Amino acid sequence: MNKAELRRTLLRTRQSMPTREWREKSDRICTQLQTSILLTQVKTILAYFSFRQEPDISPLFANTNCRWGFPRCVGKSLYWHSWEPNDALQVGAYGITEPLANAPHIDPAEVDLVLVPSVACDYQGYRLGYGGGYYDRLLSLPEWSEKLTMGIVFDFAYLSQIPVETWDKPLQAIVTETNFTYKGS
Repeated sequence: MNKAELRRTLLRTRQSMPTREWREKSDRICTQLQTSILLTQVKTILAYFSFRQEPDISPLFANTNCRWGFPRCVGKSLYWHSWEPNDALQVGAYGITEPLANAPHIDPAEVDLVLVPSVACDYQGYRLGYGGGYYDRLLSLPEWSEKLTMGIVFDFAYLSQIPVETWDKPLQAIVTETNFTYKGS
């Protein structure tokens, strides 16, 4: 199965999940993350707002021991802004919720961990995204290439192998509702 077919199949599976099951699995992913030693050692975390029934990690955002950053899609790039629970949000490119343009920027040097939304991840750490290449471009930049990256997927999307291109970069960790795999950098 090629990337496009695999993406369509997994997105259909994810979006057909009953809301209650989605919430329960998302909560288990949050528990995995909250109990992770990696999460207790970081100060600035880049995350995402759940879109199209991605795992919902929003309960984590109440953790005030961390600074949270979220992306804005501008052109073909992601720009990162800090966000706190009472800050305003807007719907941006592709219908994705994002911080306002005037929210404070986050410098790559400040970032300790990137929670990467994914359609699927494989046991080697490779991810299948939505096909826009935003995270591939970001993580290939020198200032981002050494950041700790963690893919967030449901168990059914954690696969033995996905198609890989030469530009794909493996993530260091993958979290599902029943599994936490850390490969290091």
